[in-house]
Amino acid sequence: MESLTHLLENNRLWAESQVAVDPQFFTRLANQQSPEYLWIGCSDSRVPANQITGLAPGEIFVHRNVANVVVQTDFNMLSVLQFAVDVLKVKHVIVCGHYGCGGVRAALENQRHGIVDNWLRHIRNTARRAESELNGLVHENAVDRLCELNVLANAQNLARTTIVEDAWERGQPVDIHSWIYRLDSGRINVLADPIRS
Repeated sequence: MESLTHLLENNRLWAESQVAVDPQFFTRLANQQSPEYLWIGCSDSRVPANQITGLAPGEIFVHRNVANVVVQTDFNMLSVLQFAVDVLKVKHVIVCGHYGCGGVRAALENQRHGIVDNWLRHIRNTARRAESELNGLVHENAVDRLCELNVLANAQNLARTTIVEDAWERGQPVDIHSWIYRLDSGRINVLADPIRS
């Protein structure tokens, strides 16, 4: 069995470097969590929310899944959303996809991939609604355009959850943002104006 001692050593060095810069860093971190942002992003290991937004631990609450899907029957996502909105009182929920997403690519392909096909059904539905637009594009451009459409559709799904609707009804400010990340440049692009109550 492979040893993971290098990860533990990396952790030790990272923790020591944090304390060297700020001796109270972990004390403060352990005693509070008050992020203004909830990030709903892809599980892709190349898209770490904290790093690409330049935020420290404790500054962004994160939920990740394959292809940053928001489905109103996903109790995992709904639990994260409710905790973020009702308990942490986040002001911004960011749905962030990325170009070249493998989950989106799989949804666009006409072949079986296993259980993930059930998860990608929502993306396939989005592709079907945009079929005429996507058919006019070369494959890689179609994948990237579907990545954008997927983010936009999931932001709309988020706005239709009872959690967000209830927050807006009680006057709680929650903005929903549609972003996409470009792996080859490290830059985030805004796809649409925020959705507000």
